[in-house]
Amino acid sequence: MVQLSGHNLTLEEIRRIGYEGEKVSLHADSLRKVEESRAAVEKIVLEKHTVYGINTGFGKFSDVIIDEEDVNLLQHNLIRSHACGVGGPFPVIVSRVMLLLRLNALLKGFSGVRPSIVEMLVTLLNSRIHPVIPQQGSLGASGDLAPLSHLALVLTGEGKVHFKGKVWDTKDVFKQRGITPIGLKAKEGLALINGTQAMTAMGAVNWLEASELAYQSEWIAAMTMEGLEGIIDAFHPAIHEARGYPQQIEVANRVRNILSGSKLVTRQGEKRVQDAYSLRCIPQVHGASWQALDYVKEKLEIEINAATDNPLIFHGGATVVSGGNFHGQPIAIAMDFLKIAAAEFASISERRIERLVNPQLSDLPPFLSSQPGLQSGAMIMQYCAASLVSENKTLAHPASVDSIPSSANQEDHVSMGTIASRHAHAIIQNVRRVLAIECICAMEAVRYRGVDKMSPQTRAFYDKARKAVPQITADRVFSEDIERMADFLIKSVKKSK
Repeated sequence: MVQLSGHNLTLEEIRRIGYEGEKVSLHADSLRKVEESRAAVEKIVLEKHTVYGINTGFGKFSDVIIDEEDVNLLQHNLIRSHACGVGGPFPVIVSRVMLLLRLNALLKGFSGVRPSIVEMLVTLLNSRIHPVIPQQGSLGASGDLAPLSHLALVLTGEGKVHFKGKVWDTKDVFKQRGITPIGLKAKEGLALINGTQAMTAMGAVNWLEASELAYQSEWIAAMTMEGLEGIIDAFHPAIHEARGYPQQIEVANRVRNILSGSKLVTRQGEKRVQDAYSLRCIPQVHGASWQALDYVKEKLEIEINAATDNPLIFHGGATVVSGGNFHGQPIAIAMDFLKIAAAEFASISERRIERLVNPQLSDLPPFLSSQPGLQSGAMIMQYCAASLVSENKTLAHPASVDSIPSSANQEDHVSMGTIASRHAHAIIQNVRRVLAIECICAMEAVRYRGVDKMSPQTRAFYDKARKAVPQITADRVFSEDIERMADFLIKSVKKSK
C-alpha cells in the first residue's frame, strides 16, 4: 500500500498503483492540512468575503458575486457545464492515474476541500472504480477543465465509470457498493477540476511506457546486430566517453553487455569496415532520446506533487491568492519533447528493419522469405513500419506552440498540453508496433544465422519472444503476429521495477 502525502509521490509508485492496482492510504498530517484549509473556506463563506471561485462566477464571470444560498449550487453547475468532453475515453489506466494525481494534489492542503472529498477519491481508487473521461476538449489552461469535470461528476454519483471490465452508470455502481454520493460545497467543484491532472496522468503513463520501450529497443537492436553481423567495435567505451553524454555511454554499455558472448557480431574489418548509421549510431541516437526521457521524468515528478488549482489557500486561510498554477505549459513542452524522443526510436528501428529485409543490403534471404517470390515474407511488414514512422512525424508536431484564447479573452493563452500528451501516447503505440516488427524480423534473421551463436542474453530474450510469435515457415496474417509481439512488449511495463 502506498501512503500519499501530496509531496513525494514517484513515477514508480504510479506504476505500482496504476498498473498493478496497489491500494493507497492517506498520511495523517496531510489530512490535518486538508481540514485546516477547509476551515478557511468555511470562514470566508460565513464572513462573506469575496473570493474567486468560492462566491464568484468563473472565468469571464469572475466579477459576478454569488448569493450565499447558491454557493453550493454554483459548484454543481460548474462541473455539469464544464463536463463537455468529446471523443473516445481515456484508457482506464490513465483514468486511474488521474484520480490518483487529483487526490495527491488536494492532500497538499491548499485547495479548501473537505476530508470527505479526498476520502471519496481513495474509495474510488481502492475499489477500482474509474471515471469514463472523454479524451478531447481540454485547452490545458485553466487546467484540464473538461476531463476533470467528468472525473468530478463521478464523486456526485453522476456520469459513467469503468468497473469490473464494463461501463456503468455511476449511480448503479455506487448503489451496488454502498457508496454515498458527495454533495459539493463551496470551492470543491473548482478544486476538483482546476488542474493539470489529465495531461499529467497521461504524461506519466507515457513516460512509463516510453522508458520501458527504450530499454526494449536496445534488446531488439542487439538482436538485429546479430542478424546483420554488426560490428561491435562501434560500442567501444572509449568512443562514447570521448563525447561525454552519460546516456549515450550507458546505452553503449548496455548493448555491449547484451551482446557479450555473441558469435554473430563481427569486428571492424572482419566483414566490412563500418556499419550503416542505424547500427553504428545506436548509442548516439538512443542516448539522445534517453536525455529527453530524463528531462521529462524531472518535470513529471515535480508536477505529480504540485498544487495546480486556483485560488490557493495559505497560512490557515490568512492568505488566499489567485494565480495560474493550472497552466499546463511545463507539461505541454515536456510532452512535445517526449513525442520527438519516442518517435526517433521508431525512426531508426524502421531503418534497421529495411536492412533486415532488403536483399541489396545484406546476405539474408530476400524479405526473410523461405520461398522468395512464392512467399512475400516480411515485405509488407516493412511497409507497415514505414507508415507508422511517417504518421509519427505528423503527430510529433508540437502542440505547445499553439494557443487559442477562450472565456471572452480572459484566458488568452493556453498550453494545449493535453493534446501533446494524447499525441505522445499515440506515438508510443506506433513505436511499440515498429519495434515489434523489428523484433519479428530480427528473430528470423538470427534463426537464419544460427540461434546457437547468439549471446546468452539475446538468446534468452529470443526464447521469450518466440512464445509470442512462432517461427515463420510460410506466409500468414502477419498483423496478428505484430499485435501479439506488441502485447508481449507492453506486458513488461507491469513487471518492470
